[in-house]
Amino acid sequence: MTIKISIDCMGGDHGPSVTIPAAISFAKHHPDAELILVGREDDVRAELRKCKAESNPQLSVVHAAEVVEMDDPIEVALRRKKDSSMRVAVELVKDGRADACVSAGNTGALMAVSRYVLKTMAGVDRPAICSILPNQKDGPTYMLDLGANVDCEPHHLHQFAIMGSVMVSAMEGIERPTIGLLNVGTEEIKGNEVVKATAKLLQEDHARGKLNFYGNVEGNDIFKGTTDLVVCDGFVGNVTLKAVEGLARFVKNVMTTELKRNPLTMLGALIAKSALKRISNRLNPSRYNGAGLLGLRGLVFKSHGGADAFAYEWAIKRSFDAAKYNVQAQLATMIAELMPAPDSAPGNQTPGSTT
Repeated sequence: MTIKISIDCMGGDHGPSVTIPAAISFAKHHPDAELILVGREDDVRAELRKCKAESNPQLSVVHAAEVVEMDDPIEVALRRKKDSSMRVAVELVKDGRADACVSAGNTGALMAVSRYVLKTMAGVDRPAICSILPNQKDGPTYMLDLGANVDCEPHHLHQFAIMGSVMVSAMEGIERPTIGLLNVGTEEIKGNEVVKATAKLLQEDHARGKLNFYGNVEGNDIFKGTTDLVVCDGFVGNVTLKAVEGLARFVKNVMTTELKRNPLTMLGALIAKSALKRISNRLNPSRYNGAGLLGLRGLVFKSHGGADAFAYEWAIKRSFDAAKYNVQAQLATMIAELMPAPDSAPGNQTPGSTT
């Protein structure tokens, strides 16, 4: 089966100079993929010519005259730039011409545009941003929300847990992924009232055999791999994500500086070259790029705005895998089972975002 991915080529800090080489590389390694390159046609085709890929049958171009800038307010992206590469790429998913969309653009704008164009799934109040972090078991720890919802009620966190559980199950092939609720301690008495109330909802689902709730987890459990999934509100999640990215780059910088300090340390680095390369690969944030906007009526993935081509290709891969493993259908089934549709639809209003 061919998987079709729409790419917002103009989004992010670098635009076509990153998104198009990433798309070309991904297509080369995935013959069952078709990539729809959305953006200013002249710019897109110029980059394709530069990369000598203008005749690649896996790549097609859809023109979009406008660009959502990284500092554009949500209102501008949503109401004024209706022919932006971001919006057109999302509309391709709505129209069924693409199975998923990838953008490195303004996160708040992408969430708002995606929510407006695709709408939320029945029963979902707020979409959430879900991504992965490395753990010491050499596997991924999925985590959400990473910035879409800074103020949450217990039922929101409950919905995040359900959506994240489906994502992990589909992407990792784990039948009953373990769910941890991020807290300041593992004891049931710890945490604020929102976290305590959320724990009760998850415990009820666990007792019914619907979800595999491990219990409260702390920040260090993310990297221990204590649970397959960690649930928190968007404020905590975004702060955690940015701190982790900063720490990874700090550690890499310190190691590089110290290993080049003098001839003796440089010799040691040469001897340990293969081990250092493996360490670098395991801790490289680029390998974990690509966050899913869960709870929408279509698959949308967010790449880091400053991603290079290697990192952006990982984001494309995440979207491709989500479409391949039919995450959307599994989400719909689980949500219908565990979350009755509300009487009203507040989730279809335009949200705010902190990233």
